Amino acid sequence: MSVRRVALLTAGGFAPCLSSAVGGLIGRYTEIDPDIEIIAYQHGYWGLLRGEYVQIGDAVRAKAGILHEFGGSPIGNSRVKLTNVADCVKRGLVQEGQDPLAVAAEQLKADGVDVLHTIGGDDTNTTAADLAAYLHENDYELTVVGLPKTIDNDIVPIRQSLGAWSAAEQASVFAQNVIGEHRSAPRMLIVHEVMGRACGWLTAAAGMKYREWVKDQEWVPEIGLSQDRWDIHALYVPEASIDLDAEAERLKAIMDSTGNVNIFLSEGAGVPEIIKEIEEAGGTVEKDPFGHVKLDTINPGNWFAKQFAERIGAEKVMVQKSGYFSRSARANAEDLRLIKSMTDYAVECALRGEPGVVGHDEEDGGRLKAIPFPRIAGHKAFDVSTPWYTEMLAEIGQA
Repeated sequence: MSVRRVALLTAGGFAPCLSSAVGGLIGRYTEIDPDIEIIAYQHGYWGLLRGEYVQIGDAVRAKAGILHEFGGSPIGNSRVKLTNVADCVKRGLVQEGQDPLAVAAEQLKADGVDVLHTIGGDDTNTTAADLAAYLHENDYELTVVGLPKTIDNDIVPIRQSLGAWSAAEQASVFAQNVIGEHRSAPRMLIVHEVMGRACGWLTAAAGMKYREWVKDQEWVPEIGLSQDRWDIHALYVPEASIDLDAEAERLKAIMDSTGNVNIFLSEGAGVPEIIKEIEEAGGTVEKDPFGHVKLDTINPGNWFAKQFAERIGAEKVMVQKSGYFSRSARANAEDLRLIKSMTDYAVECALRGEPGVVGHDEEDGGRLKAIPFPRIAGHKAFDVSTPWYTEMLAEIGQA
C-alpha cells in the first residue's frame, strides 16, 4: 500500500498515554519514511468535522521524543459522537440536514488522508471504522489503525489499555496526600472517589498500588503514626454488591478503634441506587452526548459519604476525587514500554494496509495484533475473583 498522508487524532477523556502515543507515532513514521506527510486534527472529531488540523513539520519531528515527558494531549481532545446528529448540530459542527459521519468522511477525502490513527476508547475507534466503511462504499480507501486508550482498562478484548497503569499509580499518589488528612479532626471519614464508570479495575489497581506504598513505610505508632490509620478500610467497585448496613457496622468498629475510616470508591459503584433515589424524588439525571450519565452531577462520593457518616459516627467527612489528577499525568515506565510496542506495531499495520485496534488479544493468547473493529467493545467488567484483588479485600477485612 502506498501511504502519502497520515492523520492523527485523540478523542474522549484524557489518559496518561495520549501525548506519548502521538510522539511515538510521529517518531516512528519519521524513522521509517520521513517523506510521509503527517497531520493532526485538533480536538479529535471536533477538528475533523471543522477541517482544522496542524501539519507536523520538521521541527516537531525532531522533538517528537519530548512528547513522552508530558501528559494531556498536545493535539487536543473532545467528546463528539458522530452518530448523535442532534448534538453535532447543536454544537455547530454540522448544518441541519447534514450527516456528521458523511461530513467527517468527506473531510478525510478532501484532505487526502490515506491512514487515520485514532487514539481513544471503544467509541472513538468503532466510529473510525464507520468512517472507513463509508469511504470504501464511496470508492475511497482509508486504513484506520486505532490505539486503545482508557484509564478504566475496560476495552474488549484488549488485555491492557494505554494509560491505565499510570492512572492507577497517580491515584495512589493522590491518596497518599489526601489520607494524610485523617488526623485533621477526630472521627474522620475520607472517601477517595476514583474514575471508573462501569469498571472497577482502576479503583482496585489504585488500591493495590496505595497499599504497596503503605506496606513499604516505617511507622511510629507510639505517637499516632500507624499503618492501621493510613490503610484502606473499604474498597467498592461497580461489579460487587454492597450491603450498606453490614458495611456500616464493620466500618463503625474500625472508626471506634482507629479514629478514622478511609474508603476507595469507584465512581460507578452504587450508581443505579443513586439514580433511583434522584428520580423518585422528582429529579432528572443529566447525560452526555454518548448517553452516559454525567457522574459529576450525581456525586457518588457524596452519596456514599452521606450513607455512612451518621451510621459510623463520623465527626468530619472529606470526599476527594483523583480523576483529573490521574488522567492528565504523564505516562510511567510501564506505560511507556507498552506505548512504544503498540505505536511501532500500529505503523507497521498502517504501511501494509491492515486496519484494526492494536492490542494484546485476550481471546488469542494475549498476542499483539490489529484486532478487527467488529470485535471491539467497551465496558469490560473487572473480574472480582482476580487473586490480587481478593487477597487485598481479605487483608482489609472486607472479604
